[in-house]
Amino acid sequence: MLKFKKNLFFILFIMIFSIILFFCFSSLSFALGEPKLVSKINSAFENIEGWILKLSTPAAAVAVGTGIFMKKFSFGDEEKIRTGKKLIKGSLFSYAFILAIDLILSAIKSLIS
Repeated sequence: MLKFKKNLFFILFIMIFSIILFFCFSSLSFALGEPKLVSKINSAFENIEGWILKLSTPAAAVAVGTGIFMKKFSFGDEEKIRTGKKLIKGSLFSYAFILAIDLILSAIKSLIS
């Protein structure tokens, strides 16, 4: 039993030590250089991300407004009320998903650099 605990401790120590080394010295292993193509691709993805965020806010507002007007002017038609509710829920969910992805990407970006 003591041998098993020793082996487990040794394995955990090696794993934690290697993870710490990987995160501490991974940025130094590439001599702080970046190829020109990689920097262009990174800047292109950052531009695309910015455009998506700029377009998603008005698109979500228009979709929610359309859903509200569908509910308001349905005049008792259950199908239009249901469609309006689905449109509102779907657009809010999509907008929240886009914001969550942006939050996750910025967290990853801050951890990397």
